[in-house]
Amino acid sequence: MTIAALLVAVAGCLFILFIGARFLLAPKVALAGFGVTEDRIRALTSIKGVRDITSGIVPLVVLLVGGPHVFGWALVTAAITPIGDAIIVVTNGGSLRQAVSIHVVTAVILIAAGLILALV
Repeated sequence: MTIAALLVAVAGCLFILFIGARFLLAPKVALAGFGVTEDRIRALTSIKGVRDITSGIVPLVVLLVGGPHVFGWALVTAAITPIGDAIIVVTNGGSLRQAVSIHVVTAVILIAAGLILALV
């Protein structure tokens, strides 16, 4: 039973990676598959809000269940999000200053704290 649950969970992770990549590579198709159209800005901000809440909760669960060492690696991995956000800002007309001061600084903090926790 545990192996079956693990296989289903890993398949789910791979599927959500596919969905995320589709949002980056084929956004109109992805939005349609999600169930909204690109002109629905509130839907897009709601999607981001839910993802950000999840991005805050999941590492906290990792800390509670796996301890500081595992939490550290989760933080290092979570730095993908602000790095991606910085790239999105710069490539969509935002300022480099804002991309760096908000998103890159966040990524650096996550990586630094994560490595301290992971490697201790």
